[in-house]
Amino acid sequence: MFLSLIQKRRSIRRYLAKPVEDEKIEVLIEAALRAPSSRGLNPWEFIVVTERRLLEKLSQARVHGAEFLKDSPLGIVVCADPERCDVWVEDCSIASTFIQLASESMGLRSCWIQIRERLHNETVTSEAYVSDLLGMPPGLRVESIVSVGYPNETKPPHKKEDLRYEKVHHNQYGRSYTTALRAKYPNS
Repeated sequence: MFLSLIQKRRSIRRYLAKPVEDEKIEVLIEAALRAPSSRGLNPWEFIVVTERRLLEKLSQARVHGAEFLKDSPLGIVVCADPERCDVWVEDCSIASTFIQLASESMGLRSCWIQIRERLHNETVTSEAYVSDLLGMPPGLRVESIVSVGYPNETKPPHKKEDLRYEKVHHNQYGRSYTTALRAKYPNS
């Protein structure tokens, strides 16, 4: 089931004007809270945004790459306290991925919007913009926003033969894993 889920998952940026049901939002929250965390520190926090006005403002968080959020029925802001954990970025990334996979499993679609290390404009970071807009306490950092909704576009799955297998190495960098498998199993 997991493999078929990731085989068909694509980032979707166009959504139907249909709200995500509260029951499904609760499942997304549970999935995020179940995400693995280094040393079980769970530094992440989540802000669930369904208010149209806020989604429109959040869609302006970056110079490019967030505008589709204005038409999304749901945005989940993934943030953390870096004082709580030195690998908060990784923990938030895993939680963001769990949200995306849970979305896919329920017939919803999603798209990751990177906020950390991005700019709102020439003088304000995306993090500062989001933090100010949502009234976040000082020190809390924003990793991403995950847009979620019912898809209003379809994309074919990535073909297996288009996957970048040349990026997979065997026992040592530069040794092709697929070449090693072919040598091990020449008749398959």
